[in-house]
Order: sequence, then C-alpha cells, then structure tokens
Amino acid sequence: MKKSKSLFGLFSLESRMFFSTMCFIFGRMRITRKREDCMSLTWGPGQYQVHVSASPFCLEVLCEEVVIVTLNPKGRLCFETRHDQIRQLISTFYSIFVLIFSSRPVGIDLCLHGFSHVYGLPEHADSLQLKDTSARDPYRLYNLDVFAYEINSRLGLYGSVPLLVAHKPDTTLGVFWLNASETLVDLKYVSKHQEQGERSRVTPQTDVSWVSESGRIDCFILLGPSPAQVFSQYAQLTGYQALPPMFSLGYHQCRWSYEDEEDVKSVDAGFDLHAIPYDVFWLDIDHTEGKRYFTWDSKHFPSPVDLQRHLQTKKRKLVVISDPHFKADPEWPLFCEARDGDHFVRSRDCRVYHGTCWPGDSCYLDFSSSRTRSWYSRQFLLANYKGSTESLFVWNDMNEPSVFSEPEKTMPKDAIHCGGWEHRELHNLYGFFQHLATFEGLLTRSGGLERPFVLSRSFFAGSQRLGAIWTGDSVATWDYLKISIPMLLSLSVTGIHFCGADVGGFWRDPDPELLVRWYQAGALQPFFRGHSDKRSMRREPWLFGDVVTSAVRAAVQQRYCLLPYWYTVFHQAHTSAMPPIRPLWVEFPKETETFTVDNQYMIGSALLVCPVTDPGVTEVKVLLPGSDEVSLLLHYVPVFQRGGTLVPRRGGCSSCTADLQLLPFTLTVALDRKGFADGELYLDDGHSFSYRDKKEFCIRHFTIKAGRLTSRQGLDVCDLFFHQTYVWNVPVTFQFEPKQSMLTITDLDLDIHTDWEIII
Repeated sequence: MKKSKSLFGLFSLESRMFFSTMCFIFGRMRITRKREDCMSLTWGPGQYQVHVSASPFCLEVLCEEVVIVTLNPKGRLCFETRHDQIRQLISTFYSIFVLIFSSRPVGIDLCLHGFSHVYGLPEHADSLQLKDTSARDPYRLYNLDVFAYEINSRLGLYGSVPLLVAHKPDTTLGVFWLNASETLVDLKYVSKHQEQGERSRVTPQTDVSWVSESGRIDCFILLGPSPAQVFSQYAQLTGYQALPPMFSLGYHQCRWSYEDEEDVKSVDAGFDLHAIPYDVFWLDIDHTEGKRYFTWDSKHFPSPVDLQRHLQTKKRKLVVISDPHFKADPEWPLFCEARDGDHFVRSRDCRVYHGTCWPGDSCYLDFSSSRTRSWYSRQFLLANYKGSTESLFVWNDMNEPSVFSEPEKTMPKDAIHCGGWEHRELHNLYGFFQHLATFEGLLTRSGGLERPFVLSRSFFAGSQRLGAIWTGDSVATWDYLKISIPMLLSLSVTGIHFCGADVGGFWRDPDPELLVRWYQAGALQPFFRGHSDKRSMRREPWLFGDVVTSAVRAAVQQRYCLLPYWYTVFHQAHTSAMPPIRPLWVEFPKETETFTVDNQYMIGSALLVCPVTDPGVTEVKVLLPGSDEVSLLLHYVPVFQRGGTLVPRRGGCSSCTADLQLLPFTLTVALDRKGFADGELYLDDGHSFSYRDKKEFCIRHFTIKAGRLTSRQGLDVCDLFFHQTYVWNVPVTFQFEPKQSMLTITDLDLDIHTDWEIII
C-alpha cells in the first residue's frame, strides 16, 4: 500500500511528529501547561490557546479564554490505521491549525461554539446558508456529471471545495478538510443552555461531522477573526485567484454547437450589427473531426486559422473544448501516442480503462501523473495543435470525469492511477489536474508571457489559481436563475471567484422575459457567458425582437462600462483573496439581518445588486444595510452605490474590451454623510504577466474630502483621461492639477441624507 502524501505538497510526511516536538518544529508556539495526558499551548500575545487531551483525543481552540472550536467533542474520531505510526501535527502558521493522521477511512466531529450561520461546501444547488441535515441527507462532496440537476439538494455536482465558513457578529472562522475522496458532511444547529447564577443563557452551536471514504485526517482551522482574514488564510493554503486577462471579463457567446465557419462569422457580425459588445466566441465538441480533440472538422471548419484571424481583426478570441477522454481509435496518431506512452488510467486488471463518452468507446488520460500532464500540455503548442493560433483558448468539460457507461456516470473507484493510486483516493482532484495541465499548456505556448484563460466544469480547492468555472447544465426556468445566485456566492466564499452560470439556462428554451432577466443578472456576475444545448432553439439576442434586443444590449453595455471596476476587484481577489462578489454579511459582518440574504450581494465593497429572478415583477424590495428596506418600481436590475465609495467606469460604448481601453474614464462618487468617499482603480496591459514580472501596472487611490478629489498613484504605465465625474449621479465641474494629482470639484452643494444611492 502506498504511503499517504499531501495533495498540495505542504508537508513532509515521512517523519513522525509528536506533541512533545511541536514547539521545536514551529517555534512560534509555546507550552503553557503540560501533563502526561494533556497539554496547553499558545503563541504570540496569548489571545489564542489550544488545549489538547490524549485519551480520548480532544482539541479545544480558545480565544480570550472562550472555547470557539472543539475537535472530537464526543470521542468519535474515526480512522483505520495503515501503519503502526500515527503522525500528529499542530501548526499556527498564519493562525491556522493543522491536524494530520495517516488513515483510511476517516472522519471527525467538530463543535463550533456560538455559531448558527455556516456557509460553503460547494457545489450544491442550494441556499447560501447551509441547512441542518439532522433529518435529511448530508452534504455530499463527490464530483459528478449531473444534467438538469435537482434544485434545493445537497447531492454532489461538478466540483467540490471542502471548506466551511462560520460567521457571527464578532467572529468568522473556517474549517478546511483537505480530502479528495467522496466526503459526507452533516450539520446540526443546536442551542445550549448555560447557567449563570440564577439565570440561564442560551447560546447557539453548530455541530459538524466530516466522513471521507479514504485518505487521512488533514483538517485546517482558519481562525480569522474577520471574513477578510479567513479568506486570506485559506488563500495562503490553496492559492489566490489568478488575475484573468481583461478579455475574459467581457461577454462570451457559446452554443452546443455552431454549425460551421460561416455560422460563426454570421453570429459575430450580428453582434456588431446590433451594437452588442462581446469578446469571445466558443466552439463545442462538433468542431472536431469525429470528436477527436486537437483536431478540426475538415468539412465544416476547413480553415480554422483564417477563422481565428477574422476574429482577431476585431480583437476577439476563440475558445474550443478539450475533454479528458480520447476516442479509442487505433488509426488516430494522438490516441496511439497516449496509449504507447502509458498516459491512460487503467482498470483494476492493469489494462487500459475503457468507458463511454461523446466519441463512443473512450480512454481517459491520467492527469494525476505529472508526466502525463506535461505530455498533454505540449499538445497545445502551436507546432503540435494544427489550426490553432495564439488567440485560441480552452474549455475543459466532462472532467469529473464523466463516463456514460458507469454507475453515477463516472469512473469506477477501483480504477488505477499512476503509482498505484485507486481512483477513489483522488476522484475530486481529477478535473483540477486537467485544468492544471491545460493552464500550463497555454502558459508554455506563450513562453510564460501571456495569462492563460481556461474554463473548467470540475474543480477542487485551489482551482482558483487556474481560471474560471461555471455551474454546469442548468435549465431555462426561473428557479434555476434564482438558485444560481446562492450557488455563485457559495463558490465565492470558498475561493472560487471567477464563476458564472449559463445565461438563459443550458437546456430548454427561455421565454423572452426570462432571457432578458438572465442577461441582466449575468452582466453583474464574474463570468458572463451565454450558452445553450443543441436541442434548444437558437437564442442570439436579436432573434426575439427589438424590445429584447434593446434590453440585452443595455445589460451588456452596462457590464462593459463597469469593467474598470470589475478588473480592480479581481486584482483585489488576486492580491488579498477578497471575493469580487460577496454576501452582504462579508461587508456588514455585525448586521444579523444580512446573514441569511442570498438574493442580493455586493460587487466589491461599493456596489449592491439585486437581480430580478421572478416573472412579471415590476417592483422589488431591497435590503440596504444600515438603512430601511426599500421598494422599487423597475424595468431594469437595481444597482446601489454605497455612501463613501468611488467607482471607476469607462465613459462610452465599444464592441469589445480592447476597444474599451481607448475610451475615457468616468468616476461615480457616492459621498457619505460627512462628505467623504474613496476608491481605487487598477490598470495594467490586460493580458501579460508584466504587472508581476516587470511591475508594470497602475494603481490610483482616489479620495474626496471637502470638495477636493485627490489621487495617489502606484507604479504608473498609463496616462488616465477622465471624461466626467459624477457625485450622486449629478455631473460636476472640476479642475485638475497634475503636479499635485488633485482634482478640485466646484459648485458642490449637496444635502447628503442617505447611505445608498441607486445608480442604474
């Protein structure tokens, strides 16, 4: 049996680490009390303590002498020891605890004291706040291809992030269970009565139970105590969101499938004709020769380079699909190369594993092997991928992996990977590894100079380092539009920031009202792509009449005007792990009425949005933290700007993100009650790693106070041209003093009496 090893390479697992040596290993910890069967540790100024008992094993984490987390409170720690050694490790690096045991199967209980609101554990089509599972199915983390998935369900979908985030008004903490096998999570919200003299006080508590089919106990407690600190601590473990290329934040047009090159050019021209911006055209599996990836259908796509050059003249990109299965065709040289190079997963009898997917009989690449990942990455080189150009990017689909011929449509758990690992050990990592190999392929193609763009359907903790994901095969109904918002928020609080849902729903046909509302919602979410099933009617926006076309145009143009702000909040995600879209409680952690809201959210710290997700709605109620709930009559999606903030925009319309960069900026200022506002703008070339390698970027910090708007700048590679400044939607006049980086606003006499202002 193979020895267990860390999935992220964080620790050497060959040495035994006992409690008596922990302080020596990590230095920053110190023992405050020690007996034969227990010990207490602390670090830094002593705000936190850890009490560890040996028999039965129990670990308590305290903050200011109050217990906030208990591990194994009921003594039900479950592990089946593989060796005679049990390795134990506790670390406080960045205020994160780690427990590691070599075991199989494994499980542990935790008690989160004082918490009654818990989030995370994607991917499920369920509410943002996780539900009590005492009388229902547990949350299942097991990546599966689920077409038209059930709503309000805890069953596993396409990806898994085993991170749970708990929040109360004064504390946020996280629990990260690093295990890639099938995992079940049970939650129970309880109330505890504590006697205080003659009075009894009721305190909330959340009991959490983790059970994984195999692996080891590798559990990280993220102590926060703020939401931002929890996000940062998690990112230090698994990585920060990749800074996406600017074009990928624009609109993407996709369908399964566009018929041929003329169809692509016709749709491309339709966007220009109807003045709807877009940046990326997508091709599904039918662009290939018989569903052989890295090929082109010679009849329908005979000139792929010319097609890409045609899009390039308009500064647009092409994305093609590349799934993890290869058609088992002994006449196909690439299949033979993969087979002869031992790059396929094997069955338990050590023969190459065969399953069924889109090409029919298929074999599956073993992406757990670094050698196979390198081989796969090389296929994206321009010399190897005939018909590709530097403007072609990639979509990884069906990588849970999807196997039509197997139970639950996925690979058998006893399939064998490189090094003798059973598939059950790393199932939830399979898609992550393909995503990684594709990312590295595009990175190598550019000589490490250009930022890749790769969309993946399957994901795991750390996928944020590699690109974007989406919520899979949804249905064109109002319920799926509504559930997409908490699904995306759950992804966002667990580090998967570049996420979106298929605009219009993947399967079936949306009516015009639903299509418009989905475009309006999608324009206010991180990844913005229209996509549909080949059995659905064509749904290019101009096919539904002038009213729909106009409404869609307005939503997409709004997205493009806000791209400077979107790019800035993605830079914040890249550097500080703050999600671009955030539940209200992240920005307003003490306001308990926000803790269960999952139909509204913040974009960055400045904008509050409330997408319309019900038919026939002409009025919505919006919760504005710090203010009363308001009702609005609308023909659009309400977007509110928070008092005390400044939002950069582009002043005008364009056909794509590249042309947008030629337009001037506009600043929208929402003053607080003291007449103050601040904000920032991040810029770089939008496509390369020069911001990182050569420090070529621009950060402008804006502050407005007493009628003066000042700008402090970081390293500057660009001259900023401001077309207009708006304060509470009122255009004002200003004078710019370049030497002092100061704008002086005149004729400013406003009566500020609200904390929010609707701007769209």
